[in-house]
Amino acid sequence: MSEVLSKPSWYKLESAETLTQLGTDATHGLTEAEAGLRLAEHGPNELTERAAKSPWRILWEQFTATMVVILIVAAVIAGSLGELKDTIAILSIVVLFGLLGFLQEYRAEKAMAALKKLAVPNVRVYRDGQVREIPARDLVPGDVILLEAGNLVPADCRLLESANLRIQEATLTGESEPVEKMTTPLAGPDLPLGDRRNMAYMGTVVTYGRGRAVVTATGMQTELGHIAGLIQGVAHEQTPLQQRLDQVGKMLAVVALGIAGVIFVQGWLRGEELRLIFLTMVSIAVAVIPEGLPAVVTITLALGAQRMLKRQSLIRKLPAVETLGSVTVICSDKTGTLTENRMTVTVIDVAGHRLDLNEDMRHHTPTLNVEPDPTWQSQPFPLGLLLAGGALCNDALLKADNGAGQKFHAIGDPTEGALVVAAAKFGLWKADLDQKLPRIAELPFDSERKRMTTVHKLEDSRSRIEGTSKLPSSIYHLLSSVFSQPPYLAFTKGSVDGLLEIATHVWVDDRTEPLTEQWRSRIEAANMQLAQNGMRVLGVACRSLETVPSNGHQVSLEQNLTFLGMVGIIDPPRPEVKEAVATCQAAGIRPIMITGDHPLTAQHIARELGISQNGRVLTGQDLAALSAEALRSIVEEVSVYARVSPEHKLRVVQALQERGHIVAMTGDGVNDAPALKKADIGVAMGITGTDVSKEAADMVLRDDNFATIVAAVEEGRVIYDNLRKFIKFSIAGNIGKVGVMLFGPLLAFLVPPEMEKELLVPLLPLQLLWLNLLTDGLLGLGLGVEPAERNTMRRPPRAPNESIFAQGLGWHILRTGLLIAIIALAVGYWYDLTDRAHTQTMIFTTLALAQIWQALGIRSGQDSLFRVGLLSNKPLLGAAVVVFVLQLAVLYTPFLQDFFQTRSLLPIDLGISIAAGSLVFIAVELEKWLARRQVV
Repeated sequence: MSEVLSKPSWYKLESAETLTQLGTDATHGLTEAEAGLRLAEHGPNELTERAAKSPWRILWEQFTATMVVILIVAAVIAGSLGELKDTIAILSIVVLFGLLGFLQEYRAEKAMAALKKLAVPNVRVYRDGQVREIPARDLVPGDVILLEAGNLVPADCRLLESANLRIQEATLTGESEPVEKMTTPLAGPDLPLGDRRNMAYMGTVVTYGRGRAVVTATGMQTELGHIAGLIQGVAHEQTPLQQRLDQVGKMLAVVALGIAGVIFVQGWLRGEELRLIFLTMVSIAVAVIPEGLPAVVTITLALGAQRMLKRQSLIRKLPAVETLGSVTVICSDKTGTLTENRMTVTVIDVAGHRLDLNEDMRHHTPTLNVEPDPTWQSQPFPLGLLLAGGALCNDALLKADNGAGQKFHAIGDPTEGALVVAAAKFGLWKADLDQKLPRIAELPFDSERKRMTTVHKLEDSRSRIEGTSKLPSSIYHLLSSVFSQPPYLAFTKGSVDGLLEIATHVWVDDRTEPLTEQWRSRIEAANMQLAQNGMRVLGVACRSLETVPSNGHQVSLEQNLTFLGMVGIIDPPRPEVKEAVATCQAAGIRPIMITGDHPLTAQHIARELGISQNGRVLTGQDLAALSAEALRSIVEEVSVYARVSPEHKLRVVQALQERGHIVAMTGDGVNDAPALKKADIGVAMGITGTDVSKEAADMVLRDDNFATIVAAVEEGRVIYDNLRKFIKFSIAGNIGKVGVMLFGPLLAFLVPPEMEKELLVPLLPLQLLWLNLLTDGLLGLGLGVEPAERNTMRRPPRAPNESIFAQGLGWHILRTGLLIAIIALAVGYWYDLTDRAHTQTMIFTTLALAQIWQALGIRSGQDSLFRVGLLSNKPLLGAAVVVFVLQLAVLYTPFLQDFFQTRSLLPIDLGISIAAGSLVFIAVELEKWLARRQVV
């Protein structure tokens, strides 16, 4: 049994053979006993979830990070030396460090739970020859189930019966139009899911008709289960920001260990006591590690996420804020992301005339605010009759929204809904049409004829039309002039080719003419042109009837028809997307369409939006035939992928990443979830998106507006720029502190022996913690909210493998750090040389004030502070004032003096520190001035 069920080609088999392979019967179903055995063999029909990383493991990883381990060792050494204040302070920082990291990483992975919500709680199934209702989780392969409109398909099935059955598979395949189902076997190797029209898949929705099917796969063996497996199988990868910060942490750790080793050797050779050596080593470790970095990064990203929320972007994972700024490719699903996810009539064509409906005729919202356009009456062809026929030969309805006045939405098949909406836009309301031309007979749609016919009563219609109805009387007069006041009228809609086979006349202007070969060729050419533009084309025809055929003879309704015209229906692009695509391209970001829809449709939408320049389309079958290497070689040339499966989306994303791209993937369906998780940043749609896509994504667009991506990219670039500014600020300051600790003891030997040498221990661990946390932290937060610079969206994305120290940042950090160290050591040396008793306090204060000046100077990478404006970043200005006041408190408050071992400074001493610190600002401004003139 298991061997048989592993075969993936059920769509190739006849219904009878499928039943035989599954060991079941179409009318009797399985016995309860057999169903129980199969349930034990295959398990419940539900999606299983693999174990996620435990919170304890996440917490453990935070406290085993390289920088944290160094701080823990420093705290242990300080404790062994009896420096309990230092030990408690350092361990407090370690705990804060760990908790912030834990809160950032710990998030519940709910994608599997969202997938489970797609399961149907109950289903009607044949058991022991009777129809029973059972929980969907109890379904097994071989069960025969009943499907009807409104049902969620509970498992993967091979259809046995189909009565006008249509299933919406957009969440699985990406195709917006419901698929008309059939029961005959299909030929062809490895057909895409969207083309397997005799199959129904778990999690899709029955929109029309009814059917009977046999279950072929349940639970994790279904296509939906396969997607769940793909989601679980996608390994978590660090974002570019996480990778760069990890590199910074490891580099600083190596530097700290190296300098600590130098200090130890230096002190040992000088014969210093071990306590002083180890205390200096602890100070070095504290000086090198940017303790404020995790807090500043987390808070900066969180503040950025709040700003993005105001711009309709909801950030689920904080590092995604920065990742957006480095995106080089956006892979987007078509349906609902680039398009409206709403079938719309865009072209009306009859023999000799064509009407392109302009943008104001489209409905861009879930509701239709109808303002009837009477211009159809002035058209040179019977547009009104064509629209009325499309609305009458139709089972969709317009439903008024509660309390919404003239706002309506279509209910039923999306294609039929598009016809009803188009008629309403021209003032032809389906409710009025149905009332004044009541349907009295019909010949339902089927896949063989590919058409539907309805019969309507016209007796006494004149008085009713000309009475209280809003139905224009000109339609009736047009009918009566051509058909000599027939009592009945039949409308037929369906494929144009099929209608031409049964039509004998064509409507031209205000009369009918024989359907000659010339007219036939013209209609076929128009049909082909619309189809090549990615549209679904439906024709409408009619005929007069003196009597209504009895049952069994209704096929005669579809004879001697008069062809009225055709409509082109498409899921149109969102009006704002074209501009958004152009903006992305101007910013050096390449948009790519990856969809499950038809290649012609995908090609047309891509061409209209400017996504594809060469018109090349790669299908799922093409992708399946390509090796990984071959795909990598052409992925830079192809911008449109159609008829793809979830595995194909993953392959495209992976190929782009292997070419060095930072990939964003947008989408809204279940089929997008694995690629959303694999991409460097996944972007889900907030309105039309499934729970699965939202939980797999890093960011959710609350307004489903592709243009919001552009705003998010800009915000991401700003945040990355600001994080680079903080790293520039923090590490340069740390180099200055390390330089003071490393060269201070050497400089102390230049001081005469009889003088007090505070330079031997220029700074205490607590003083360094104060500088790293309070000074760096507060000023760093201010830098984190710096507004965008002038060229933010006029430059290409950063190279994905670009170091965080690129573009001269590393040299700037080294120059500025050495300058800070030289200034602080010069002040300290002068005070030691003049035998003053507060050298350590002067070094401490000079470093704090120098970093205030430094923060003000590096606000812009190219513009002077005087051009940017001192008040353009009020949080940073406020932070600078707070840091200055806090530093004064440490100098002049007795309790804090004892805690930090500082001494009060005279006004002249404080003035010297301020003036010395300002040299850093002058140097930074001079560097930018020279850079603007391309000297540096």
